[in-house]
Amino acid sequence: QVQLRESGGGLVQAGGSLRLSCAASGMIFINAMGWYRQAPGKQRELVAAISGGSTNYVDSVKGRFTISIDNVKKMVYLQMNRLKAEDTAVYYCNVPSGTYYQWGQGTQVTVSS
Repeated sequence: QVQLRESGGGLVQAGGSLRLSCAASGMIFINAMGWYRQAPGKQRELVAAISGGSTNYVDSVKGRFTISIDNVKKMVYLQMNRLKAEDTAVYYCNVPSGTYYQWGQGTQVTVSS
């Protein structure tokens, strides 16, 4: 059974950086994964995805966020630079398409302006 556990969130000033981590236990090989976020009162959105080595980002984070996979450690990362107040949300990892695994608790990112 696959379990996803996100960590690395926190409070940061606008312009700062954070690196989020997603531990994907129970996965033999991570080929595709995504990072989602949900801000208060808004729907969950996919902001970054990686599949077969190719990456895709929503326009609002292009050039600032980088998604990566470490298949030795079974970890997925989201490096977030030049953070903005509008990046404030709970961040989750899960597959970018198809049948989702059970959602983890997420990790809160709060960017103060």
